Amino acid sequence: MVASSWPGVDPEWSRSINVISTSAVDAPGTTRRWHILDNGAQLARRGLTPTGTLLCVHGNPTWSYLWRTLLSAGSKAAHPWRVVAVDQLDMGYSERTGTFRRLQDRINDLGDLSDALDLQGPVTTVGHDWGGVISLGWALAHQEQLAGVVLTNTAVHQPPGSSIPPALQLALHPAVHRWGTTTSDAFLRVTHSLAQPPLPADVRKAYMAPYRGAQRRSGVGNFVADIPVDATHPSYPALLSVADGLRGLKVPALMMWGPKDPIFSDRYLKDLIDRLPHSDVHRFEGAGHLVAEDRDIASPLFQWLAGNEASLPSPAPLPSHNPQTPGGSGTRQFRPFWDSVEVLATGAAGGETAVAEMGPDGTVSRSLSWHQLHRNILDLEAGLRDLGVGKGSRVSLMVPPGVDLTVTLYACLRLGAVVVVADAGLGTKGLSRAVKGATADFIIGIDKALLAASLLGWPGRRISVRDLPAIRRRMLGVENSLDALTRRGSAQPTAVPSDASDPDAPAAVLFTSGSTGPAKGVLYTHRQLTAMRDTVAGTFGIKEGSRLVAGFAPFALLGPALGAVSVTPDMDVTAPRTLTAQALADAVTAIEATVVFAAPAALHNVVATGHALDETGRAALSRVSLLLSAGAPVPEPLLAKVRTLLPGASLHTPYGMTEALPVTDISLEEIQEAEAEAASGSVPGAGNGVCVGTPVQGARLAIIPLEADGRASGSSPVTSHGITGEILVSAPHVKDSYDRLWLTQQESVNPAGWHRTGDVGHFDAVGRLWVEGRLAHVVTAPGAVVTPVGAEQAIERLDSVRLAAIVGVGPTGTQAVAAVVETVPPVRTAGPATPQLAGHVRRAALDAGVQVSAVLAVPAQPTDVRHNAKIDRARLARWAARVLAGGRPGTP
Repeated sequence: MVASSWPGVDPEWSRSINVISTSAVDAPGTTRRWHILDNGAQLARRGLTPTGTLLCVHGNPTWSYLWRTLLSAGSKAAHPWRVVAVDQLDMGYSERTGTFRRLQDRINDLGDLSDALDLQGPVTTVGHDWGGVISLGWALAHQEQLAGVVLTNTAVHQPPGSSIPPALQLALHPAVHRWGTTTSDAFLRVTHSLAQPPLPADVRKAYMAPYRGAQRRSGVGNFVADIPVDATHPSYPALLSVADGLRGLKVPALMMWGPKDPIFSDRYLKDLIDRLPHSDVHRFEGAGHLVAEDRDIASPLFQWLAGNEASLPSPAPLPSHNPQTPGGSGTRQFRPFWDSVEVLATGAAGGETAVAEMGPDGTVSRSLSWHQLHRNILDLEAGLRDLGVGKGSRVSLMVPPGVDLTVTLYACLRLGAVVVVADAGLGTKGLSRAVKGATADFIIGIDKALLAASLLGWPGRRISVRDLPAIRRRMLGVENSLDALTRRGSAQPTAVPSDASDPDAPAAVLFTSGSTGPAKGVLYTHRQLTAMRDTVAGTFGIKEGSRLVAGFAPFALLGPALGAVSVTPDMDVTAPRTLTAQALADAVTAIEATVVFAAPAALHNVVATGHALDETGRAALSRVSLLLSAGAPVPEPLLAKVRTLLPGASLHTPYGMTEALPVTDISLEEIQEAEAEAASGSVPGAGNGVCVGTPVQGARLAIIPLEADGRASGSSPVTSHGITGEILVSAPHVKDSYDRLWLTQQESVNPAGWHRTGDVGHFDAVGRLWVEGRLAHVVTAPGAVVTPVGAEQAIERLDSVRLAAIVGVGPTGTQAVAAVVETVPPVRTAGPATPQLAGHVRRAALDAGVQVSAVLAVPAQPTDVRHNAKIDRARLARWAARVLAGGRPGTP
């Protein structure tokens, strides 16, 4: 045992200790030798008083080396904690006892060690794999010393009727078990191969070192054999005791999870959250079983500890947003999201159309009156309640916008269920990642979605929209349908009052577009959903009786809450560019709509297909009085073209995001005025970005200034004009949190009371906000920080350019600025631009104050699936780096 050869380990931490065993498998008075990594003596030598102790327990087949980053972080003066990382008996460099130690023995062993070390509180346990179960067993037995529990990929319960993970089934197979775990080192090598990215050779060597030779691997095999596969297993009672005991454990809890774990999948995380519902959870997308190797877990762990120090043993509350309600101060009486549906259903408008869907032939294919909508919601609510959907149930909705989705959404909200909305616009991979991460209890979907659920292993009991033939129902694993549940609910004599009585209870998880990284789940409470409704109503004057064409999914669901008659046009809502001018005109005609909401990509296609409209269609569009378009920047030239089709409409482009919609608002006339002032220089700060206007009612904005390295790491908001930085927003309708992304949430609410948007921009002298791009897309050239949008706009004014993207190539601080353009007409292959085009682009960018080093052309810019508008600049930057290094261009 040579501690100096273990990368990342200070040899001073390594020590052995003899412990008297009280385990039933040992004779009374037996002494066992333990190896531990312990920074306690080091802290004392440095004169540092630890805040508490982390008791870290590894799983199989790792050892205390797994926790070296926690030992290093805990040894620093900034947050001194004693970290004791144990090698369990028969594992690592601890004694090989020659006994078969089961789960309860190992929990007792850990208690013997903590007594020998005289560990005093506050103690926070940290566990991984089966070390997680053992650490929890210790925690339950030592609650007087316990300050918190931290878990990485582990499990405490095997759901009835489900089998253990295939990898463990194989390891337990009689033909494989002894050879795979003890005779050979196959089990170790397979486990180490789960690291994402692969372990460095020296780290892998350190993990292997204590297990060289079959005689040193007996504990590895025994650990596997001790997995309780069913209730007959000798360790099952001990596992059940730990699992049941967690429901009464009230100390702070943190779970840091690798979702790509083939052993402990998200279903085990879901079970742990159910047992410890107050837990803080962070899922590290892309990380796997060895999450402590795949990601930096030390930083979030010590940040979490610091947040809980002041209020041990109770968890510290998260920062809250501005408590102002839209349009005034104080607390307004809470009006449920579905209130307008009930009011209109029982009033004079009860027989009038509430929601409608358009068919391919240009006529209404389906509709419900307000009374029918309300009745269907109540009936489905009753049917879902009978099925087991209730307060806190997670229900994933895989139904296109329209009548069925509207009824289902409102029924679930009334039940107090949490609706999970991750649309197909995320793409198959992104959608699957989102659905698995949300771990829904139920999936309600069309056949295509249910087939994907079967093929991709999405969690949740499955409910179809329509009644299905028995064979197809079995094939898709469907146990019921919305039609059948509605019929069941309608047979019940009286409606049950809504279960959603708590305004601050979770209501919905809405996923971001994933255009700048993996899509994030955004959690809203009922109060925040209603605040969004009231903000939209107050800002745009949409009230009961308004008539709305919802060409963008969020507004299809918001319409009934506003009391607006809503129609979904004939289009693929997951691909906004499929909306045609004729389909829009047909939808407007169907309900005599005065309000239209459509994404920028949809407007592009509406303009492109406007020539096909007949006089009736043009007349219908001329009666629209308000157009809203959001989801991505809407260029002024596009809005000007839209004006020719909707001459009577006030054209507005609210700025917002999934976490806060809307944040600001601006009209076409105001955009034109702002751009004229930018061109003339008459208003200081005007220009260099997209003007998105002023805050909507109830919202506040501020800026965290950019630093020379392109970051916005400060915490002091400013509102002065002309300062570029990350945009902050505070409003009653800002999200509650990121779902199961604790670290991301903490980063997003610094300073407290604000949401960091991830966008960069500045104010002008009259208080308007100009958005300059995403923080992640800022280019750090030598001596300059370049935000992309201003130069992109200048380049897009060229007749030969349709879309432009500014990206950085090279190391931070010395990046070359590259412009990637989609040309008109499109180039046939991607690669360096022609000298003539490159010259035009460079001159245009220079007029905007940006010196471009390289110009590349592509047939089409890579855009996000949901909006068909947000350019994937990170992807373009990687492609540009390859091309400029002499690689084959290929497709970006």
